[in-house]
Amino acid sequence: MKPFSKFNCLGLAFAGMMITSCTDKPTAFADYQIVPMPLEITTPQQSGFLLKSGETIYYTAGNEKMKKNAEFLASFIKEQTGIELKVQEGDKESGIVLKLGLEATSPEAYHLTVDGGKVVIEAPSEAGVFYGIQTLRKSVSVHEGGGAIELPAVEINDTPRFSYRGMMLDVGRHMFTMDEIKTYIDMLALHNINRLHWHLSEDQGWRIEIKKYPKLTEIGSKRSETVIGRNSGKYDGKPYGGFYTQEQAKEIVAYAAERYITVIPEIDLPGHMQAALAAYPELGCTGGPYEVWRMWGVSDNVLCAGNDKTIQFIKDVLAEIIEIFPSEYIHVGGDECPKDKWKTCPKCQARIKALGIKGDSKHSKEEYLQSYVIREAEKFLNEHGRNIIGWDEILEGGLAPNATVMSWRGESGGIEAARQKHNVIMTPNTYLYFDYYQAKDTETEPLAIGGYLPMERVYSYEPMPSALTPEEQKYITGVQANLWTEYIPTFAQAQYMVLPRMAALCETQWSAPDKKKDYEGFLKRTVRLMDIYKLKGWNYATHILDVKVNIAPNQETGKLDVSAYTVDNAPIYYTLDGTEPTAASLKYEDGLSIDQACVLRMTAVRPEGNSRITCDTISFSKSTAKPISMLQPINKAYEFNGAPTLVDGMTGNRNYKTGHWIAFYKNDMEAVIDLKEATEISSMTLRACVEKGDWIFDARGISVEVSDDNKAFKQVASESYPAMKETDPNQIYVHTLNFTPVKTRYVKVKALSEKSIPAWHGGKGNPGYLFVDEIILN
Repeated sequence: MKPFSKFNCLGLAFAGMMITSCTDKPTAFADYQIVPMPLEITTPQQSGFLLKSGETIYYTAGNEKMKKNAEFLASFIKEQTGIELKVQEGDKESGIVLKLGLEATSPEAYHLTVDGGKVVIEAPSEAGVFYGIQTLRKSVSVHEGGGAIELPAVEINDTPRFSYRGMMLDVGRHMFTMDEIKTYIDMLALHNINRLHWHLSEDQGWRIEIKKYPKLTEIGSKRSETVIGRNSGKYDGKPYGGFYTQEQAKEIVAYAAERYITVIPEIDLPGHMQAALAAYPELGCTGGPYEVWRMWGVSDNVLCAGNDKTIQFIKDVLAEIIEIFPSEYIHVGGDECPKDKWKTCPKCQARIKALGIKGDSKHSKEEYLQSYVIREAEKFLNEHGRNIIGWDEILEGGLAPNATVMSWRGESGGIEAARQKHNVIMTPNTYLYFDYYQAKDTETEPLAIGGYLPMERVYSYEPMPSALTPEEQKYITGVQANLWTEYIPTFAQAQYMVLPRMAALCETQWSAPDKKKDYEGFLKRTVRLMDIYKLKGWNYATHILDVKVNIAPNQETGKLDVSAYTVDNAPIYYTLDGTEPTAASLKYEDGLSIDQACVLRMTAVRPEGNSRITCDTISFSKSTAKPISMLQPINKAYEFNGAPTLVDGMTGNRNYKTGHWIAFYKNDMEAVIDLKEATEISSMTLRACVEKGDWIFDARGISVEVSDDNKAFKQVASESYPAMKETDPNQIYVHTLNFTPVKTRYVKVKALSEKSIPAWHGGKGNPGYLFVDEIILN
């Protein structure tokens, strides 16, 4: 990128002063550093273009899509600046010109030029022009006062990295109004996203009208009540329901199409079908009765794969779906289908026998039976000119060549599918599930499903697996993030969960892979984008404006070093006694050193209001900030800051993904702490986070050994713990071992992980994870 010359900058500034003196309104300057970052920006040494009321947008004569594009641009500019532009057919040598004719490999590419005489957006297709318009819109950003805007001379060549750029919205658990769905589409358009994956059926509700099966909406769209919290066993007693008519769905499709977004419907089968079974119980293995599910999770009541009526039902539903949705792809789900009922169902077992299905070392016969159901759906769609997308479970049992796989359980499914020459959409839950928490302090966040997915992790995602060859990588055709709505009852909360994480998503989807990612630069660009969120009245999370705090043990000084910063260098104030910091509190300058227990709270002070307050509770024991070495490896997926995590003075909460916990898998935790001098100790405390559903179990035993030379160790305490029972709660388990006071320099702590998960658990026989957060010696 070429920088402006001093002459050019002075010239622009002078032009701005002249305009101010003539109009008494300030002139703003556009900034092409936007989200997503364009592929190529050059700044020729010539005058810019003054954007002011009365200028005309010209579009290709007789092209209704280009006319709509011009109207979009005029409305965006007026909304953000107050500048009113005219719209007219033609191709002039002045004003703002939208035109077709650019030669490029992608139809969504565009070429944007600004010089003293005009602004030109040229593309191979109307969609490309639309993305050029979005770039101009975001470059102008929000300019209060209605004054003119100087567009510096520029030449932008841009093209998307991926042709499929998706965002999923689940309306099965909680649904949203037509206006809210349209607002969601507007959000996608701002972020250059071109696919809305609309999840329309669930155990908890059927949301799309199917005229041949009216009970799907008469019965299947309504649940009698909804569980409170995370399957607490308590219910709210309030009926919940609703659905979209076929005409409403077509209206959404048309609204999205105007913004070059394709709506891909999902009818999840053969699992996630309890709402459909409540309406048509004869489609289930037991015949019911069934109810629309009131709780969250995955019901083991699924479509009966041995029933001919089931296959006909699937074809009938898909026949109406393809009449509503013109998309090339139809999503058929295929995920999380328990096979328990199939194993005992005479019809399913008869189907297995009739098809000659045999289980093998890769898959059970019931898993191959699911593949039969998916292939029946695929065959029907292929016969009608459509192709299927399914979650990565559809790999089980084999796929037809036209199937696209959506890899959500990490990247392994996508890698396998690409190697089998199937197109892949990468949507791993570890990076792109926006129903996960976005802050460590979950107490101040709306209830979420769990996990921890901050903006930085979303931005760090690289969707092209290095494990694939260049030829195999060609099958990675898209990237998508998902919003599941079990714990998202309102659209305001839905917006909060996706904004501004959607900005990080869109940069991964659009921007060139060879552009080195710069998170700090991205944050500054996102702050400008958030001005548009605010103008539109969208509810967005402000975590990126919070103080970023890093606390690290300093093994040399035996203290904790604290560093802090904000994205905009706003002044930071803090307290150490747990009180709320204000501008009258201590001001953070160039770092802190902490050598005693405290509660550190920080806030950034800005004219428009203070940021949210951070809170870090720090304890100090004889092990804090001491050298530590691991004798057995930390699990790479949950390594975070590594061994120092165990001596950083901080404990974690129930969310094991915040970085305050580290994990051990298929081996034990074994660490040696160097107290640096002979020190008397008489207790050791170790905490374990337990989430049995995620295969995370308590320790099976803990031992403490001491040594003066780090060679010969003597055990001073040990405890053994029984295998966990199904009734044992998920919680933080605190283990304290007391022993006769001993003076020592080196302390070895070993915690045994669960080597064989008990028989009552779905992961029986497999190793369990062990998560620990701090070794406390006193």
